[in-house]
Amino acid sequence: MLSTAPFEVPDSVLEKSKSLSPSTMAIAGADHHVALDSALSCHKAGLIVPVLIGNEGKITALLETRNVAVSTFQIIDAIDEKECAEIAVKLAFDGKVSSLMKGQIHTDTLLRAVLNKEFGLTTGARLSHVFHMTMPGSDKALMITDAAINIAPDIETMLHIVRNAVKLAHSLGLDDPKVAMLSASESVLDAMPSSGRAAEVVKRAETEVAGATVGGPFAFDNAISPQAAALKGITHPVAGHADIIVVPNIETGNALFKMMVYFNSACAAGLVMGAKVPIVLTSRADPPQARITAAALAAILSASSGLC
Repeated sequence: MLSTAPFEVPDSVLEKSKSLSPSTMAIAGADHHVALDSALSCHKAGLIVPVLIGNEGKITALLETRNVAVSTFQIIDAIDEKECAEIAVKLAFDGKVSSLMKGQIHTDTLLRAVLNKEFGLTTGARLSHVFHMTMPGSDKALMITDAAINIAPDIETMLHIVRNAVKLAHSLGLDDPKVAMLSASESVLDAMPSSGRAAEVVKRAETEVAGATVGGPFAFDNAISPQAAALKGITHPVAGHADIIVVPNIETGNALFKMMVYFNSACAAGLVMGAKVPIVLTSRADPPQARITAAALAAILSASSGLC
């Protein structure tokens, strides 16, 4: 049942990013072939000017095996992944790069540097992760949040998650994105705590989330399918038309985005939101199309935030 359809970079994202100047991106942990190839692919696509951070000897050797002139890129030597993360974050703190990409380092190492009180990139918002999902042959995006950072978000954290995702949607030209708070029921049930949390977020979003329509709780089918919503008699404007799905916990988000990837060849481009600059999180399992799309999204978000 696994899809064999090729992954695709959504044309709308690529075209929007190509109208911008390449953004300067720090690659934290570029001394590994997967991380370096990601940076080179995004550079070749005209999306980024990478700053390569890691073991200088390894980076140089990898560039030479790819017949890439070492002088093409700025390389900053680092002795370990902690130093890689701190250098990358300090570059963003000083305004020398407008985005970050996680290379061959652990996510928690990078995020610890991002949260550093001395030179970190905190803004007062809670960090959260957004997957921008598109299917082959379609530019219609569905954003899933949070499937990578916040494990069991409470109501306050969910409001941060919603605002972060709305910011990304606005940068892509969605003036009033429709946000669906996910549960397994459209009714608030005592036996299903996620339904009550969803309803409370919707209530508070009326005054605490600007530039979006937030609804829920919704089961997944009634969030994305107009037909399913109509059969249930759900008339809320978000029902059947969600642009953003806010999941109740990380397990739901992780399973949902991976099912879309493996069953439908969805392009899952992931960004960390809530910091001063967008952060591209990569996995060794990510196809090149997902990495390129994430870099394009980071460039678009950087430009809309005045970081380029």
